[in-house]
Amino acid sequence: MLKGKTSVITGGSRGIGEAIAYKLASLGANIAIIYAGNTAAAENVCSICRREYGADARFYQCNVADFAAVKETVAKIKADFGTAQILINNAGITRDGLLAMMKEEEFDSVMDTNLKGAFNMIRHMTGLFIRAREGCIINITSVAGMIGNAGQCNYSASKAGLIGLTKSAAKELAPKGIRCNAVAPGFIATDMTGNQKDNPLLKMIPLGRMGDPEDVADAVAYLATAKYITGEVLRVDGGIAM
Repeated sequence: MLKGKTSVITGGSRGIGEAIAYKLASLGANIAIIYAGNTAAAENVCSICRREYGADARFYQCNVADFAAVKETVAKIKADFGTAQILINNAGITRDGLLAMMKEEEFDSVMDTNLKGAFNMIRHMTGLFIRAREGCIINITSVAGMIGNAGQCNYSASKAGLIGLTKSAAKELAPKGIRCNAVAPGFIATDMTGNQKDNPLLKMIPLGRMGDPEDVADAVAYLATAKYITGEVLRVDGGIAM
């Protein structure tokens, strides 16, 4: 279904990004993993993509919040793969805390990675997409950006901004054959969320459980192949934000 396509996945060495890499590789895509620090984890994901799915999979260390570093990394991906057709902006961090106590650095670092990082990737990859008159951008936002979450004003703001970025990019790039959508996960069981079994918010989920990274990966795969959808935000949240 995605045979011959190259997918660039930020934050692809673990959790949701890892699940997305496996899902897209299983559909025939080649995989470029961008990761922040854990080289062994990124190498392991690429090894599985090659061994299990026969994908050409490579990994690149990059701080997506660094405009110049992203430009260099995209150039390396172009040199290695020739081009790329799919971008998954999944890299994200949390620095939770109450608004009245939050440090400036805690706000800025979350915005820089979660929102500016997505802009940096789109900015530098759009040239590849325009030349090919083909491109698919999928931003991993969050239901926190739709309904807010106490103790996460920085994270919620970054994810709300990502929704706005998605819709503006979709309108701007559609005439060039480039689609831009977002997936908004709810409570997903990953290393970032940790043990949430006692979280009272779980009782607010109509389906009664946390989601799995594979649930998000399935939504990403759908949007990667849905040729007539752009500017959409697809919730994967068990119904918590409906």
